Amino acid sequence: MKVVQFTIPVSKENTIVVQEDILPHYYNHLHRHREVQIEWVIEGTGILIAGNYMQRFESGDVYIIGANQSHIFKNDETYFDSEEGKQIHSVSIFFNPHQLMNNILNLPEMNGIRKFVDGLHNGFQIPKESAELIKTIIKEVMQAKDSLRVASFITLLHQFSIARNMQPLATNNSEHIISEVEGIRMDHIFQYLVTNYKNHISLNEISEVANLTPQAFCRYFKKHTDKTFVSFLNELRVNEACKMIVSGKFDSFSEVSYQTGFDNVTNFNRVFKKTIGKSPREYHRDFRARLI
Repeated sequence: MKVVQFTIPVSKENTIVVQEDILPHYYNHLHRHREVQIEWVIEGTGILIAGNYMQRFESGDVYIIGANQSHIFKNDETYFDSEEGKQIHSVSIFFNPHQLMNNILNLPEMNGIRKFVDGLHNGFQIPKESAELIKTIIKEVMQAKDSLRVASFITLLHQFSIARNMQPLATNNSEHIISEVEGIRMDHIFQYLVTNYKNHISLNEISEVANLTPQAFCRYFKKHTDKTFVSFLNELRVNEACKMIVSGKFDSFSEVSYQTGFDNVTNFNRVFKKTIGKSPREYHRDFRARLI
């Protein structure tokens, strides 16, 4: 199973590849490709893991995935149930940064864009205040052809380069040198965690999945995610708890706690506040206030 290197269908006639997908769910394995990926999630929800970044993604989000940055858009469980009839709708724009650097971005007028593209190793999430304009330009890139597509794409890169509060998708670029064997192992680990987060997962259990001793696993996991196993698992559980709270489909915060794998409510409240910056009750209250 080769899951790390992923080949994008790049045409020799095109510098910029635009791909619109309507599918039951996103590609379900950790992977990477040499192209930078601009991803507009038109419809779909789940968890994005990119490098040492992990956060829920929602419909309307826009991301930039760096070249060779290992990532997975892991859809919620309901997308894998055919009876639910759910689909994802996305627009992806792929480009080779080295190709751009050696050609278009060599012009002196492109200095600002060149610096932005050169710093894309860790990727970004586009802030909501910039997202609507970005989506409009992505539509223009989709609809344009030939030189007009290139012109629209340069406009898109320009808007990225001047946008404020861009949130990096990782804090290290060690993923650039991850081997295929390591990538397959990390995929097995992530797949196991996102499938079994509701259950108690011991260090011995996850170490066996990775085929490592517990001590070696801790070092390995920290090296590739910049997080401890416990902190990563807690983050995953808190992200799922946020989804439950936003949906309103729960009777008590105790239920949210046990449904997302926490052993007791006290621990759930402590970890939730440490991760999100507010208690589950405050998070729920603030979300309802935004709806009003």
